[in-house]
Amino acid sequence: MSGITPPRITQPDDLNRIHHALDLAEQVLEPFTPGEIAAQMKHGDDPLTAADVAVDEALRAALPREGEGWLSEETADDPSRLERSRVWIVDPIDGTREFVMGIPEWCVSVALVIDGVPVAGGILSVANGQRIVGSVDDGVTLNGEPVSCTGRADIRGALVLASRSEVKRGEWSPFFAEPIAVRNMGSVAYKLGLVAAGLADATWTLVPKNEWDVAGGAALVAASGGTVMGLDYKPVRFNQPKTLMNGFIATAPGLAGATRSLIDELSEKAAGGREPQSSP
Repeated sequence: MSGITPPRITQPDDLNRIHHALDLAEQVLEPFTPGEIAAQMKHGDDPLTAADVAVDEALRAALPREGEGWLSEETADDPSRLERSRVWIVDPIDGTREFVMGIPEWCVSVALVIDGVPVAGGILSVANGQRIVGSVDDGVTLNGEPVSCTGRADIRGALVLASRSEVKRGEWSPFFAEPIAVRNMGSVAYKLGLVAAGLADATWTLVPKNEWDVAGGAALVAASGGTVMGLDYKPVRFNQPKTLMNGFIATAPGLAGATRSLIDELSEKAAGGREPQSSP
């Protein structure tokens, strides 16, 4: 029956909680100057700064309530999150490497996941003065103004945001020969946020990423009408026992099919170009 409002998935105050958490994060970040902050190296040569830790503490104090789970890059994992329906997944600073280098491509990323599905999120890019917040119930705003994914339906000329490190390793070389506009950028979450805000058409990575890199941006793309899928072309799921994802693809709604075709075509070419292994 038409005219019936579907039941809400998120709670009415979830977006307010996200805004409040991002407010606190912004306050915590004020004393830190990107490009002029010391960092220590974690496992895998990932940098860690005092800002990461301080923002993590602020977000954890603001977001989870009794009965809700928590997953953060900078907090020891608590398996009890797997028993929770509502889980907050955050990356206090996604793109810490860029933060340390003074490159304005880092952000604070917050996601609310319900039963494995990203349903609300927030991205705060202090360096660019951008706050992207939204939910599947309320849509998405950029600095308070409603936004949505682009309406592009032709992949030719589409603006695709690529990982700077992946480009440096040569993993995007096949895509540069295609009729798409590829822009290198740090921070997985920030790239996803720009797709959700209609400032880019797509982003993807064909290499593993952690849930906290992806969840906040994935929630925003979904809330903005876009498509987010895994490399198996199924909807992405979060709050899994193994937090490392194989990769993901996020696009404006009209580009999902064409992007799949492009990736499949280039994958087949790459496989066909490999020399057969000799028998032992």
